[in-house]
Amino acid sequence: MNENIWNDENLIEVLEENGVVVMPTDTIYGIVGKALNKDVVERIYKTRERNPEKPCIMLIGDVKELEKFSVVVSEEQKKELEKYWSFDNTHDLQPRAVSIVLDCLDDSLEYLHRGTKTLAFRLPMPQSLRDLLLKVGPLIAPSANPEALLPAKNIEEAKGYFGDKIDLYVDGGEIEARASKLIKLNNDGSVLVLRE
Repeated sequence: MNENIWNDENLIEVLEENGVVVMPTDTIYGIVGKALNKDVVERIYKTRERNPEKPCIMLIGDVKELEKFSVVVSEEQKKELEKYWSFDNTHDLQPRAVSIVLDCLDDSLEYLHRGTKTLAFRLPMPQSLRDLLLKVGPLIAPSANPEALLPAKNIEEAKGYFGDKIDLYVDGGEIEARASKLIKLNNDGSVLVLRE
């Protein structure tokens, strides 16, 4: 996939103006929008017909963005996180995408954690995608499909699912990747694998 796909003025503008976009993520096509805008998040849930009790994964451009979600990382957690994410952008990220579930006790973010008091984050490997995230802010990024249907492998399938409910479709060609590995990282640094 062409990494320049995320360095697109139109894409940046639509996201900055609180639009909803179907685009390739670092794994599969996602239906994305600003995570810190409650109206955008609710629109994505409605468009996707997602179970309102299930939180979604968020894409972040930098580990420091966890602060925007009132997430505090303990020293034990940091040691474990460094196996997957770079805290200082000096070492390469894992080639396999890993989403990490962390505690979030902030009630004002209930529209994101859906009462679970946890949020899942992924720091994508492609630098151009991280650059987009640093420009527009963290994005909520569930897979591009209605609940219980298979993720769209291309833009035609996504358009078949969502039609004109989406503000912008970004074509990244055919994507046969798989969803990220999902782990829960506890405060003591212990890890629970939720999805391999």
